[in-house]
Amino acid sequence: MTHPSDSTTTPADAARADLHGRHVVLGLSGGIACYKAAELARALVKAGATVQVVMTEAAEQFITPVTMQALSGRPVFTSAWDTRDVDGNANNMAHINLTRHADAVLVAPASADFMAKLLHGRADDLLSLLCLARPIETCPLLIAPAMNREMWAHPATQRNVAQLRADGTHLLGPDSGEQACGEVGEGRMLEPEQLLEELIGFFRPKPLAGKRVLITAGPTFEPIDPVRGITNLSSGKMGFAIARAAAEAGAEVTLVTGPVHVGTPRGVRRIDVRTALQMADAVIPLAPTQDVFIATAAVADWRPATLAEQKIKKNGSKVAPTFELTENPDILAAVAKQALVEGHPFCVGFAAESHDLLKHAREKRERKQIPLIVGNLGPATFGRDDNALVLVDAHSHRDLPPADKLTLARWLITDIAQRLQSTETPL
Repeated sequence: MTHPSDSTTTPADAARADLHGRHVVLGLSGGIACYKAAELARALVKAGATVQVVMTEAAEQFITPVTMQALSGRPVFTSAWDTRDVDGNANNMAHINLTRHADAVLVAPASADFMAKLLHGRADDLLSLLCLARPIETCPLLIAPAMNREMWAHPATQRNVAQLRADGTHLLGPDSGEQACGEVGEGRMLEPEQLLEELIGFFRPKPLAGKRVLITAGPTFEPIDPVRGITNLSSGKMGFAIARAAAEAGAEVTLVTGPVHVGTPRGVRRIDVRTALQMADAVIPLAPTQDVFIATAAVADWRPATLAEQKIKKNGSKVAPTFELTENPDILAAVAKQALVEGHPFCVGFAAESHDLLKHAREKRERKQIPLIVGNLGPATFGRDDNALVLVDAHSHRDLPPADKLTLARWLITDIAQRLQSTETPL
């Protein structure tokens, strides 16, 4: 079995160059959201892409070609009659040449008017021309709608959205929130970092397409009284990174998380819980419908047997309060037991240890009766953005070298996909 960590590319390089070697045509149609396109162009370049900006006349009313040229590092095209060379071609056919070596066309913002143009195949400016003339099989079209909430909700726009999707156009967003006009609702263009995440995910391989993945993340909080409780230092970052990586790989992802302060990856269904009992109640009914279960949550082993109704206060006696503990349900063991009967989901556990990592990880894998466990030194990585992991199965172990957590998550998801494929391939 090959493994992504065998690559000579360093994890740091991978983190900085998610779009390395990609050529993106970034189209701007008219709308106040053009200001976000400036940051998007900068982010795409930082991620390793070459960016060719094409603007409509309406877009120039909101942001200048000079700004976009400075951020993209390439001349901006605005007219179908532009005679400048494109990749060595000086044939006055910018609408053809601009997409022949492009990996994608991303229109952000895409106004209601521009979406209607795309639907009807109108081509009265350079941007709509190149969208129509692009090679469909090799140059996908992605659009980020941006308009007033009433315009987005209008039946004409919704008909256009449905047909554009049917024609193979990929819609990114829109989002809901406060709009430039002062109204609140759906129609906001996604933020630049969200669009970057969407584009990176679009280009990622899809080895988990059609699969359902259930992930737990973060700590649990077991209350002692109304204001205090038992918890741990898990930040949830690793679990959220795995959720993003699984979604990038094409899976339908459900993330059950304890109390954390981490943004939900795009396209991931999130269920917030607080205690181990609540996490068990969310996970165990869902597990039989899933293909993969990845238990990254640091679930408290114990909880107070009774909950004090009032805050436990000092009484001047210098005697510390005592309370009885009772064991929490073992969520991973319960799902693994189901999997032994049903044949799914494929269960992956996490072992956050303070010492003797490999020994404890092996023991935990055998105890839980699961095919794969991922070990790491918890105290050294809680809250950090990087980590190092060891994958332990029934036959061997493999070290994943230090890297940012998203890179590690992608390596792990690739490994899991390969294991799934090997179990599904008939002899």
